[in-house]
Amino acid sequence: RCSYCLPEGYQKCGNQNALSAKEILHLVRGFARLGVWKVRLTGGEPTLRADFLDIAAQIAGTKGIRKLALTTNGYKLPERAQSYKDAGIKAINISIDSLDPERFAAVTGHDRLPEVLAGVEACLKSGFSDIKINTVLLNGINDDELNRFVEFVKSRAISLRFIELMQTRDNAGYFKAHHLNGSHISDFLSDRGWSLTERAEGAGPAFEYRHPDVKGKIGIISPYAKDFCKNCNRLRVSSTGDLHLCLFGAGGYSL
Repeated sequence: RCSYCLPEGYQKCGNQNALSAKEILHLVRGFARLGVWKVRLTGGEPTLRADFLDIAAQIAGTKGIRKLALTTNGYKLPERAQSYKDAGIKAINISIDSLDPERFAAVTGHDRLPEVLAGVEACLKSGFSDIKINTVLLNGINDDELNRFVEFVKSRAISLRFIELMQTRDNAGYFKAHHLNGSHISDFLSDRGWSLTERAEGAGPAFEYRHPDVKGKIGIISPYAKDFCKNCNRLRVSSTGDLHLCLFGAGGYSL
């Protein structure tokens, strides 16, 4: 229900054609045989599926899959982080667009920041070594929280990535009002002694920065930057089995 994705509010679609667990695993095995070694379960909110843990465990056990990742809204993490780790999930991304409770509620439509922050701590306690926070950069909403976000990662071994707001068919007005170029973050970090790091194998599109006095990292995902698509290594399969080559593309290929 985040305002930048659904500016007109949530509309239930009642999709009856979602892939079964068997179909998902069939696709994963096919991709693995073609050389794919990292899989991410995302959404929407993937953990809403009743069979989520079973799907995760079977993907994690698939020959050729070396890393299973999850993107989640995080509010169930306090009680579920350990079960996700036990299922074989190695990396977890949690959406937090503001560290101010009122702003968080205004953006997401839910007053759940305390649960989400407790979920971050639960992931650290459960032994996740790859924890990322996804923060959509919003002009006039959270752009004044940069120092607060830096302080948040100062003592935590996590990576907080600012994602530049993307324009969709539904959010033109919202985009015009709140888009802020990712260079705002890179300039902020460079001026304070942060250094750009090398990208790891299989890493996503973020450029990550480190600081000698900070335990965590800060990343930037700038989809409008020059050559952003040059090193793209992502394929996406929708819940209905369509292959999407790009988030910017409207069409998909039915599998």
